[in-house]
Amino acid sequence: MSRTVEKGFLLRGRVQGVGFRWWTRQTAQGLGLVGTVENLPDGTVRVMARGSEETVERLADKLRQGPPMARVDGVEEVPGELPAGADDFTIRR
Repeated sequence: MSRTVEKGFLLRGRVQGVGFRWWTRQTAQGLGLVGTVENLPDGTVRVMARGSEETVERLADKLRQGPPMARVDGVEEVPGELPAGADDFTIRR
């Protein structure tokens, strides 16, 4: 059985105003992940995800491509923690 991991991702490119947060939530929920996605003031998007190592990596692969209207120039793994009781994948801001 795979271990549970929690990872953060910071995405750069044309990632705001193109449905990226909604697409990310739908994609992550389809993978059974818990987490958040939010637009940051500097034009990037931050994603926090918790789940099996394999499914979090599958999400990371999908984030590198993004939804059809987006252009992802970079995905950086960043530290972060979700609240212990988090049980869904939500959009913040």
